[in-house]
Amino acid sequence: MESTLSTKHLLGIKYITESDIRLIFDTATQFKEVINRPIKKVPSLRDVTIANLFFENSTRTRISFELAEKRLSADTVNFSAAASSVKKGETLLDTVNNILSMKVDMVVMRHPAPGAPMFLSNHIDANIINAGDGTHEHPTQGLLDAYSMVEKVGDLQGKHILIVGDIKHSRVALSNIFCLQKLGAKVMVCGPPTLIPKHISNLGVLVSHDLKKALEWCDVANILRIQLERQDIKFIPSLREYSKFYGVNKTLLNQLNKEVVIMHPGPMNRGVEISSDVADSDQSIILQQVENGVAIRMAVLYLLAGKR
Repeated sequence: MESTLSTKHLLGIKYITESDIRLIFDTATQFKEVINRPIKKVPSLRDVTIANLFFENSTRTRISFELAEKRLSADTVNFSAAASSVKKGETLLDTVNNILSMKVDMVVMRHPAPGAPMFLSNHIDANIINAGDGTHEHPTQGLLDAYSMVEKVGDLQGKHILIVGDIKHSRVALSNIFCLQKLGAKVMVCGPPTLIPKHISNLGVLVSHDLKKALEWCDVANILRIQLERQDIKFIPSLREYSKFYGVNKTLLNQLNKEVVIMHPGPMNRGVEISSDVADSDQSIILQQVENGVAIRMAVLYLLAGKR
C-alpha cells in the first residue's frame, strides 16, 4: 500500500489512481476516530495556511472544508468572490497571485468554469484542491460518496451502483463514475433522455430511462437533484412530471424485491427527486455522507500537505 499520493493536487478523480483512493479512505477512517473524540483537533497542519476560494455559492462543501481545516489546526483565509474584486473585473490569476503573496500553502477552489483548478495548478506553486468546477468534477464529493458506500456495503468490486437524476449538469455524477469504476463497481445512470449526456455510455456506464428497472438492478442508488440553476433552457416539462417518473419514493421502493441503500449528495429537493419518507428512512445514509465529508476532506488536506 502506497503511503503517499501520486499527485500534489486533487483536480479530479480522473487524475488519481486506485491506490490514491484507498489511501485517502484509510486516512479518513483514522480521522473519523478523531472527529468522534471529545477533543476533535489534531495539530497535523499547524503551520499550513489554506485559502478557501469560492467563486460560486456553496454552503455544505465550504463548511465541510472549513471544519476539516480547523480540525487539523490549519490557518485559513476565506474568500467569497461575490464580495470581492472579481466583481470589479480582476482576473482569476490576479486574484490568486494576490492571495499567494500572502504566503498561502494550499488553495481549495470552487469555480463556475470547468478546468479552472487545472489552469491554476499550472501557474502557481500551491497545492490545489478542486471543490467543484462548473459541470466538470467535484472530487471530494465523489470520494466521500464512494467511502460511504464502502462503509455500508463493503468492497465495491462488482457492486451495482445507480446514479439517478440530472446527470447532464452534475459534476458529482462524473466524479462518482470515475471513482466507482476505479474501485471495480458497475455503474448505471438513470433519468429522462434530456438529462443524460449524449455519449455517456462511452465512459463504460449503463444507461436506463426506467427508474423501477434500474432500482431492481442496483445495490446502492445515489440520487442527484435537478440543477435548475445550471439549466438555461427547460430540460423537463415540470418538476411535478419529473417527480412522477423519476422521483424516488417509499411506494416505489416497497415494490422492489430487495432493500436498496439510498444516498443523496445534497442539497435535497424533498418531494421532487426524493420523498421525505425515503430521505429519513433506515435505508438512507445521507447523514453519514455529511459526517464522512469532513473526514475525507481532512484526509485529502493532510495527504496533500505531505507532498509539499
